[in-house]
Amino acid sequence: MKSVGYVLLTFKFHKEGRRWTAYCEELGTATFGRSLTEAQERIEEAVLLQLNTLEDVGERKRFFKENNITILPHKPKIKEVKVTAPIDRETFVHPHIQLIPA
Repeated sequence: MKSVGYVLLTFKFHKEGRRWTAYCEELGTATFGRSLTEAQERIEEAVLLQLNTLEDVGERKRFFKENNITILPHKPKIKEVKVTAPIDRETFVHPHIQLIPA
């Protein structure tokens, strides 16, 4: 698959009662799941949908510029990505590397 590059996004997960919320700080995308795994799957899907929609309507470049999102030419290596430990027992922050298709 041809790509423009990659973006490094920050996913924040928080347990609220019996559900997990998931939020992408850079894009403002949010969703939830019954488990942490489900919330992670849903936020990844929602982020990809949002990025594809931005491209389809010709707004990706403007949106990225306004929100200081940098497209990286190469996929960052895992050792280059900082992983943050849980903030508390119910909140986790996780880096996510997303391919930006051409």
